[in-house]
Amino acid sequence: MSPANSQPVIRRLSEQVVNRIAAGEVIERPAAALKELVENAIDSGARRIHIRLDRGGMDRIEVTDDGCGMSPDDLRLAVERHCTSKLRDETLVRISTLGFRGEALPSIGAAARLTVMSRPRGAESAWSIRVEGGVVGEPEPCAGAPGTRVLVEDMFFATPARRKFLKSPRVESGHAENVVRRLALAAPQIAFRLEFDSRMILDLPVQDRAARVAAILESGQADGLLPVEGQRGDLKLHGFICAPSVHRATANGQMLLVNGRPVVDPVLRTAVRVAYRNVMEHGRHAVVALALEIPPEQVDVNVHPAKTELRYADPAAVRALVIGSLGRALGTGAGVAGVRPDLLQSRGPSPARIWYPPERQDNAPEIAARMAMPPAMAEKDGAGFPTGLAESTLPLAALPAARRAVPVEEAAPTGDAACADYPLGAAMAQVLGTYILSQTADGALVLVDQHAAHERLTHELLRQQYLGGEIRAQRLLLPEVVELTPRQAEALLSFAPALARLGLEIEPFGGPAVLVRTMPALLGKENPAGMLRDLAEELEADDLATPAQADALDARMDAIIARMACHGSVRAGRRLTHEEMNALLRDMERTPRSGTCSHGRPTWIRLEKADLERMFGRR
Repeated sequence: MSPANSQPVIRRLSEQVVNRIAAGEVIERPAAALKELVENAIDSGARRIHIRLDRGGMDRIEVTDDGCGMSPDDLRLAVERHCTSKLRDETLVRISTLGFRGEALPSIGAAARLTVMSRPRGAESAWSIRVEGGVVGEPEPCAGAPGTRVLVEDMFFATPARRKFLKSPRVESGHAENVVRRLALAAPQIAFRLEFDSRMILDLPVQDRAARVAAILESGQADGLLPVEGQRGDLKLHGFICAPSVHRATANGQMLLVNGRPVVDPVLRTAVRVAYRNVMEHGRHAVVALALEIPPEQVDVNVHPAKTELRYADPAAVRALVIGSLGRALGTGAGVAGVRPDLLQSRGPSPARIWYPPERQDNAPEIAARMAMPPAMAEKDGAGFPTGLAESTLPLAALPAARRAVPVEEAAPTGDAACADYPLGAAMAQVLGTYILSQTADGALVLVDQHAAHERLTHELLRQQYLGGEIRAQRLLLPEVVELTPRQAEALLSFAPALARLGLEIEPFGGPAVLVRTMPALLGKENPAGMLRDLAEELEADDLATPAQADALDARMDAIIARMACHGSVRAGRRLTHEEMNALLRDMERTPRSGTCSHGRPTWIRLEKADLERMFGRR
């Protein structure tokens, strides 16, 4: 602070200090510098990009491309702030390149030792320019192939305070690899090679979009992904996602592009979380690769120097498109299409692979596409998947029923051998009073959690009846009084009109008690006390919804339906006949989202011959 008797003097900062200040925003760690350099390589029209890092990029970053290259005059401008070849006008609206601000190379040169060597195609020689701590040298001729090679050494040597905040080489390498994976996903037409400390990490050839997504997400093979397509006005969404049985502890498996630009966008991430909310375990994160196409005038990419944060003119439309498109892609029946849950792998990023019955292998992509359609579209397109849910007419009707309506000519044969031709096979036994063991036509074994499966079936039927306004209520002969805490009673009564639409009519009964007059007919003779207490606790703990918020209410209704379905489903320990078990399997094959229960846990596991051989050490 200046002495009290002295007048502060405003002075102009030197260019070197200005560049170092700017570098603090643009280049926060080696991965940020690497991102800017690879984006420049992509914008140059490169077909191959080779990346080498030493000690996570702290000691050395080298990016070589075979793009258009730069002349000596271009090199001089490239290392000056706010010099760029990528803006065609000054409106900052129609930006078709990854970079456009003209800050990357000057910021890197202000914080590290930067050397840029470049040669345009047809030029007689290459030229190089060097920047050290903001001090710019003159271009000099050098040897080099057509394209550009950028070398960054001693990251943050000129700003040692920033260097002290870097993590270990292992952590910094992880951030750098994540950056390269996202950019490689955005440019499948480019071959990428990534090395850490002379060790190969990625070697990706030119690929189509599906193969590149499979390689980036490490999902084993391209047919291990569910396709996503959607459109809402001028907005378009496409990409691939993994089924709910494949998830991770963090959101690092979510690769998101907007107009070809990799982003870390809270609007898109929130939409993905909502879409998977009722088919995936709480606290886990989906694995997706999605690309959003949006008119440039409806999105602002000039929010932050890193260019990974966006602002949308209509974020609600973006969320609706993502949630709806993912919901259709996830709306597959168990065993019909989708990644099969592998034994004991649900918590790891294990390779995901899609499975189709043998008789459907040839038209697997067509099945996946049809299953991703809205029901009405599938019916119109002749997909042959029933669009309505109806109560069971099979022996499973003794249970609270929830199944897809099946035309008489498609009803499952009663013989076990005939049922084996179905994706989930023919029931053979009930194990521990909880799990159904079945065998498929190709000899695989399937284990089904009967409570989890029936919970999903009940959930989907209640959900369809709710959306159609057709939930049937059953009036209790003697209305039941349920004692609650004051907060629980307040939460339930505030949602009374919404609960009435679900067939659950309640009213105050003095103090913290509520009176139950009707229950959803689908839930049978379920005791309302336990269900109301669970519903009240869930509503009380939820800070997202109030009865006055229509969007929030719609988002909560599926969770309320899930809770009701849990109370109305066949319990573990209940003995089922072979006919009831086979009827449950057929319902699972025809009911959307039946691969997981309403809490996101898998409802079935498939064990093939190779799985058994591996478990017994035969291979």
